[in-house]
Amino acid sequence: MKAVVMASCMVSILFLFPLIAAMSAEEPPGCKIRITNRGLEMLKYETQKFVVEELSNITMPEMKGKEGHFQYTIKEVKINELNLTYADLAFQPGLGLLFNVQNSSIALSFRRHILYWLFYDTGAINASAEGVNIHTVLHMTRDELGRLKISNITCDASIAKMKMKFTGTLGRVYDFLATFLTTGMRFLLNQQICPVMNHAGLVLINSLLETIPVRTEVDEYVGIDYSLLSDPVVTSRSLDMDFRGMFFELGNESNTLVNYAINPIVREYDRMVYLALSEYFFDSGLYSYYKAGIFQMNIANEHMPKDLEMLFRTTYFGTIMMINPALVEYPISLQLELNSAPKTTVKTSGVTVAITAIVTVMVLPPGKAPVQLSSMTIVAKFNAKVSMKGKRLGVHADLRRFKIYSNQSALESLALIPLQVPLKTMLQISIVPIINNWTKRGVAIPLADGMDFIEEVVEYHNGYLIIGANLHFSKGLREMIERKIQADAENAI
Repeated sequence: MKAVVMASCMVSILFLFPLIAAMSAEEPPGCKIRITNRGLEMLKYETQKFVVEELSNITMPEMKGKEGHFQYTIKEVKINELNLTYADLAFQPGLGLLFNVQNSSIALSFRRHILYWLFYDTGAINASAEGVNIHTVLHMTRDELGRLKISNITCDASIAKMKMKFTGTLGRVYDFLATFLTTGMRFLLNQQICPVMNHAGLVLINSLLETIPVRTEVDEYVGIDYSLLSDPVVTSRSLDMDFRGMFFELGNESNTLVNYAINPIVREYDRMVYLALSEYFFDSGLYSYYKAGIFQMNIANEHMPKDLEMLFRTTYFGTIMMINPALVEYPISLQLELNSAPKTTVKTSGVTVAITAIVTVMVLPPGKAPVQLSSMTIVAKFNAKVSMKGKRLGVHADLRRFKIYSNQSALESLALIPLQVPLKTMLQISIVPIINNWTKRGVAIPLADGMDFIEEVVEYHNGYLIIGANLHFSKGLREMIERKIQADAENAI
């Protein structure tokens, strides 16, 4: 009986193991972006204007033919006006975006050359295509580099009817040709619409999506990885994208922090866009900067506050006299170095960053090696205020808690109590402004060129934060695409 139960348990474990392995291998996102229907509504105007411009550039082949005693040539076809009576941009669940045009019209003009018996006539023809319907679905996926792209376009276009009006000396005579010509012209025009829409999406819009940073340098020390972890999730209300959101050290890109943070959850739809960042997003940045060695600082000479130096000299006077009385006259320096990467904590009350650093107090005799007087540990906690400007994420830090203790003995820790307030003041005046000057530069979030956040509101949750905002186009869709094409051409030279 025991053998049967054991065998049953083993079978259950074997069946569950692939599921457990798959769950453990799934990487949570450090950064999440949701675009809502409100955001899409703003994009609709730019999309409609862009589609009108693209369809206006339709080129049609020359038409030649013979009908009875008539020989005709139609050329120089020109789109004069597009009237999109109804145009909508919406989410297509499970696929991407739907651009739908219904009951619209296109006004055209072209030149005719007609030979009827011995009569030769030329003139202009004004035509209008009515009942124009265009149903276009843009399939949004993740490519092999982790970039958002349009992988396919499904297009269906139709024209209900077409009218022509002849001008010239024999205009009324040729009216009976209108039925024949409009049938051919309607067919040719209809054949041109979907190729134009395909080119607009697969070439032009994809070139704009290439401006979204995927793996790029932040500064001379670190870079950031914004590659998509999976295909975007599209519902009737939103498009959700999970990005890796991981910083890395440029000098050693493979040495990265493992993501054990929770998966941010975005529940809101009221604003145009939501950006969710987990604790991992910030921790990976701090870890990369720590590995790059920027959390090291020497405070000496003109950078050392004179009153603080005097306090150190008084505190360690006995130590100096025991080592070498001649050292009393020489400058004192502080060497500050973090002994581990800072740790971020996000709670409903806000963001805090905890650090632990080793401070070595030394005397600097000229022309000789520094002489260590003492070593102490600093434990500090900072409040971090997260903000957005345009599409750059910035952080402002304020020192909240500060404590020092000696690495030598508990007795020396008591002697360091008078240094507590001066060292805290030095951090606030000298070091914190340096940190804030660095972090205020910010890091770009994964948005296309020409799109910015405005009217941001930051909400803090346990383990992650969410920035809800509206979108602002600093450039039109056409301008953004042309700028990208121009930049590619310049880089190719």
